[in-house]
Amino acid sequence: MLSIVVPTYLEAENIPPLITGVFDSLDETGISCEVIIVDDNSPDGIKNVVNQLVADYPVRLVQPKGRERDLSMSVIEGILAAHGDHILVMDADLSHPPGLIPAMYRTLLEDESAFVVGSRYVEHGSFDRRWSLWRFFNSHIATLITRPLVQCQDPMSGFFAFRRDRVEDYDCLNPIGYKIGLELMVRGNFTSVREVPINFSDRELGESKLNLNQQIKFLRHLRRLYTVRFGTLGEILNYGAVGAGGLVIDLLFYYFLQLLGMPHQLARACSFWPAVSSNWYLNRVATFGERKRRPHGRQWFEFVLTSLVGFSLNWGVYYILTSGTAYFDDYRLLALIAGVGAASVFNFVMSSLVVYNEKRQ
Repeated sequence: MLSIVVPTYLEAENIPPLITGVFDSLDETGISCEVIIVDDNSPDGIKNVVNQLVADYPVRLVQPKGRERDLSMSVIEGILAAHGDHILVMDADLSHPPGLIPAMYRTLLEDESAFVVGSRYVEHGSFDRRWSLWRFFNSHIATLITRPLVQCQDPMSGFFAFRRDRVEDYDCLNPIGYKIGLELMVRGNFTSVREVPINFSDRELGESKLNLNQQIKFLRHLRRLYTVRFGTLGEILNYGAVGAGGLVIDLLFYYFLQLLGMPHQLARACSFWPAVSSNWYLNRVATFGERKRRPHGRQWFEFVLTSLVGFSLNWGVYYILTSGTAYFDDYRLLALIAGVGAASVFNFVMSSLVVYNEKRQ
């Protein structure tokens, strides 16, 4: 059986044409199917809409309780509630063509170890030409930065199919935001990604749920998946990005304090504190966000202690270079960067093995 999971919020008006389109596409194909609508408790009368459809179609409504509205969690709950071994996920807004469900399903049956994606960006695929220039670039940039994670032309697609048992433990899924397909591709046990071209249409009814908050969640989710896919290398890249932000803070205070008349060597010592506090927090929630969190104060103190050792190395390199070499005394920024680079290696090792070590309570 094919179980079609449709996550919804404020989509009641789209459900009748969606259900009609789904079962019209399956008519005379011999495909046994159910539709599970997982709704985040919309105040739009969706329960009455689904009740009117139940007499004619194998449709179920699931409305989870006790959690915040979350599209990805709705998809996971729909998968767990499914009766079939084969899962297909699609949006309720009619942007995913129901007519391609048979092709998606046949593609999956040809290779049940594959993850099947309805793709806008393969040959014969397309997107709605009414998209704004901003939405077009937003979609393509998001796709570009996701490419290292999966071999897929359209990793952002929300129209996909897979065999349910290719994901060993649904409790291990930890999506943030709405790109549950990407989460499944990265964490699931799939041998390949197969793409079926689709013509993506923009919604006709209702309003898009995509906003700035969802885009921020996507970036957090992407950071998490890079860590899952690349392990320590992913953490190093995140740590480096956090360190780069800390360096900006460091430099701002370094030059600002000198403008106030402070000697450059003392300014170098004082600019450490706002930078280290920023780095501690961002590493806690971003770089090592997958690890269990320990008490704030104690962890900050440990981070500061290890960073002070690293800073001693940092400041020592800076002091030796600027004091002993005329070139670096003229170009003090280079000496500062050299010190930061030497200390960064030490700090990452100590952060990973000591400060954010999840085995320590």
